[in-house]
Amino acid sequence: MASFNDFGNPRVAALPAHLKQFIVEQNYDHYTPIDHAVWRYVMRQNYSYLKDIAYYPYIPGLTKAGLSIEKIPNLQEMNNALAKIGWGAVTVDGFIPPAAFMEYQAYRVLVIAADIRQLNHIEYTPAPDIIHESAGHAPIIADHDYHQYLSYFGSIGAKAMFSAQDFDLYEAIRALSILKEMPDADEEELKKAEDLVAWQQENMGEPSEMALLSRLHWWTVEYGLIGTLENPKIYGAGLLSSIGESASCMNPDVEKLWYTIDAIKYAYDITKPQPHLFVTPTFQNLIDVLEQYADTMAFRVGGASGLDKALDSKNTCTAVYSSGLQVTGTVAEFKVNGNNEPYFIKTTGPSALSVNNKQLRSHGKNYHKDGFSSPVGKLKESQKALEDFLEDELSPIGIKENETAILNFESGVTVNGLVKSILINNEKVQLISFTDCTVKDKDDNILFDPSWGVYDMAVGEKIVSVFCGAADKEEFIEVPHKSVTGTHHVQYDNRTLELHQLYQQVRNRRHTGGDYGFLGNVWRKLQANHHDDWLCALEILELLDHENAEPQLAVEIRNFLEQKSAQEPEFTKLINDGLYLIKHPVEQNLIF
Repeated sequence: MASFNDFGNPRVAALPAHLKQFIVEQNYDHYTPIDHAVWRYVMRQNYSYLKDIAYYPYIPGLTKAGLSIEKIPNLQEMNNALAKIGWGAVTVDGFIPPAAFMEYQAYRVLVIAADIRQLNHIEYTPAPDIIHESAGHAPIIADHDYHQYLSYFGSIGAKAMFSAQDFDLYEAIRALSILKEMPDADEEELKKAEDLVAWQQENMGEPSEMALLSRLHWWTVEYGLIGTLENPKIYGAGLLSSIGESASCMNPDVEKLWYTIDAIKYAYDITKPQPHLFVTPTFQNLIDVLEQYADTMAFRVGGASGLDKALDSKNTCTAVYSSGLQVTGTVAEFKVNGNNEPYFIKTTGPSALSVNNKQLRSHGKNYHKDGFSSPVGKLKESQKALEDFLEDELSPIGIKENETAILNFESGVTVNGLVKSILINNEKVQLISFTDCTVKDKDDNILFDPSWGVYDMAVGEKIVSVFCGAADKEEFIEVPHKSVTGTHHVQYDNRTLELHQLYQQVRNRRHTGGDYGFLGNVWRKLQANHHDDWLCALEILELLDHENAEPQLAVEIRNFLEQKSAQEPEFTKLINDGLYLIKHPVEQNLIF
């Protein structure tokens, strides 16, 4: 990221540093006239069809998101519009890691892929692009209940445990999506990339919290329907941005199921049309289902179950003691008693201590660079947890600064050392630091030796929460996995640059008016050098037809398009849909 532009949007301005690393410049001038024509075609088709089948807020939501039919959205204009509904937007380079994507949602910032699909992928692309992100996601955000769900989902997802397999799958999907958007992609390389995605999907093992949450996200935010099974409306961005699947998804052979927690059992494939979709009666139901799943997650369950997930993830995680102290690091081991309750935890590598997501002074990852360990639980023969002792109650049980203390825990762990300091916050004892300290387990195994330095002992009866990531992300400077694979940027040859110029001439005529005569020259150049093109020809016909100009030229172009539609099946629907809109122009009913 060369520089950071917050676009005068408070949501974007509030983004933390670890998320800003994914932001790239939109480089609006890099969009070609063909790119703008692709946007215009998709948006006209979307309006024509989706005005009847999309959930109502979609159409008025286009205006509220700063979008128009005629041109690819400018990020500044989007941010000006989105700020009015409490959201913002940034551009990124293709797919970003799921954990980062979720966190952006929590900050109420839309992540928009800066690139746009190629003309030969105009109906659908597995790669994230500006059509999907802005025309798909942004308009529904205008609905209050939905954007509450979206940001809440982000806050839940930001704490989800993810695995190495999750990141491997993300990398495989990202690589495949990039290849699919390359005009000169090698077929053998494509096949290898598709096979790798399939293999990764089939060898994920037990799905992580992030993998399961991704399913709920897919079946709602991306491919969700709302209403009744008999007459659902589209609100999922994947459907709203696909002029192919938005129509085919309503076919009877696409099974419609009620959206419940059972949706978590259904995996998905981003490269294929979905065989089934889920219908929610209300957006509140989405929140209810999310709550059901969140209640099973480590950040709410804590304990041995949560620590076990952290251990398996091998990522930076945070364990929260019942006193409120947060221990961030990579969980290396933990011990449990007969009731399967943790009584000792240990992290490895850089670790940190925080309270209320703010790192404690002098307890960052440079100080705890080799890890952290501490007992969990109550002192032996104590009626209440050590964390609940008031300051004047500690001295009578032998815990006083500059005096030696011997703490015997119910688990059999013993801490023996000179009390250096006691940290109390909100009437909770959270941390006791010792010098000349020895820590042993019930079998007299050394857990901490005096020669290792100061022993900082976390205080708390239980581990009440465990979540992925650091408590204080800014101080810990935790950098999420970031792919080294960049998206592909086409180098245009002279023939393609000439085609861009022809599209631009047609675009200029539509916007500025003037004589139609030169359109015949554009058409002749298309026929001579770009006979495979159909969209520019369609745009010329649209101009001629609407103003009854150059009737002979219009007949010639229409005959060409109808013949191409009949002889080349891959263009049949695209051309026929375009011809339909020439007869039934969306501008007559345009409300955004």
